[in-house]
Amino acid sequence: MPMSIEGRPDEARSIATIHAALDAGVTLIDTADAYHLHADDVGHNEELIARAVRSFGGDTSAVLIATKGGHLRPGDGTWTQDGRPEYLKEAVKASARRLGVDAIGLYQFHRPDPKVPYADSVGAIRDLLDEGVIEQAGISNANVAQIDQANEILGGRLVSVQNQFSPALRSSLVELEHCAALGIAFLPWSPLGGIRRAAEVGRQHSAFQDVADAHGVSPQQVALAWELALAPVVIPIPGASRPESIEDSARAVELVLSHDELDALSGRTAAAGGAAA
Repeated sequence: MPMSIEGRPDEARSIATIHAALDAGVTLIDTADAYHLHADDVGHNEELIARAVRSFGGDTSAVLIATKGGHLRPGDGTWTQDGRPEYLKEAVKASARRLGVDAIGLYQFHRPDPKVPYADSVGAIRDLLDEGVIEQAGISNANVAQIDQANEILGGRLVSVQNQFSPALRSSLVELEHCAALGIAFLPWSPLGGIRRAAEVGRQHSAFQDVADAHGVSPQQVALAWELALAPVVIPIPGASRPESIEDSARAVELVLSHDELDALSGRTAAAGGAAA
């Protein structure tokens, strides 16, 4: 996402960042048709990722590109929703064309539309799954009731839930735990607090800086390792616009935190983010 919105880097650096992620063993790349800057470049991030994956010299057969639809960015700085079944079915086809695939590996309903019954929107995703237009189905920005409703409509085939979750914002912990109980992947978006706050993890949350200092790693890496340790279903999706950032994030899977460290991180995070939690 940082590669396609405000402050987007040049394409060469963006592609180098994606290649660095693939070199580091990353096998899930998340995008959305709404990750763009101007009204006339819808799907910018999807097309960018497709070009980067095609130009990568190594094996990409295990790489899953997940995209989303139903959340729109008209280009004037605002965000809107469109959860109409007819819109979603057209959006999926457009995303598939931009990604250069016959079927999208994972398609997620981006955000509930208050003007459209949730069952109708998820019903469209079910139809696309049944028709083979998408291979797997997920939802984003959902509460527990919506997770259960979606899973029922999809006939138990809901594979992912993508909600905001970070050291500063733990309000989706209940959804994370619910997904863990159901065996559904939970994908924290903005797992470091967002584009503008990722650099502040250690300064805003001293426990993360303390653990980072003890291990000789970055507090961002500690944050991702903490999230990974919360449940086996958690797959953080940090944004990056530089190879160095994604390489650091990828090393979080190798960072082993002690029970005491995990308790300290969870306890201090709860105190720091009490209002949000």
